[in-house]
Amino acid sequence: MLDFLVTMIKIRSARIEDAAALQAIYKPYVEDTAITFEYDAPTVEEFAARIGGTLEKYPYLVIERAGAATGSDENSTEILGYCYAGVFKGRAAYNRSVETSIYVKLGEHGKGYGRALYSELNRELKSRGILNAYACIASPKPGSTRLDNSSQKFHEKLGYTLVGTFHDCAYKFGQWYNMIWMEKMLGEHKD
Repeated sequence: MLDFLVTMIKIRSARIEDAAALQAIYKPYVEDTAITFEYDAPTVEEFAARIGGTLEKYPYLVIERAGAATGSDENSTEILGYCYAGVFKGRAAYNRSVETSIYVKLGEHGKGYGRALYSELNRELKSRGILNAYACIASPKPGSTRLDNSSQKFHEKLGYTLVGTFHDCAYKFGQWYNMIWMEKMLGEHKD
């Protein structure tokens, strides 16, 4: 008998019921890295509220792998990552700008999931009239542990450019970290 694996990747809008899977992706970033400056991982309930709040105005996307090896549940899926947009600044003049965030499940990096998520997020943002995307990224200093510059490199590959550095602005795991802002123009700026 032939044993094979069928895999399909799908990007879709996040749902409140995805909260446990998304929290499970995010939690190791909080507990083991300085990629996020949160000290405590949000609960599943808190994560559900974050998803719901974001979806009121902005896109929140997940990428999932569906597939089945012979003899397993053909309807099973696994969420591999997520991304979303949110308020850049709370003034009306900034309504064409957003802050973006992305997290890919540890062990799944380098497979194109982040690029696919951001491509779809950018398409969705452009369809909503968003012109500027900003990413706030933790940035290592010499000797930093629990953080490297892979997020900056990832964003650079996707067309983001560095626009500013905040020095020694975050303290986690007994170390000071920098934070950088990167931007990407999604559309033409017209009067």
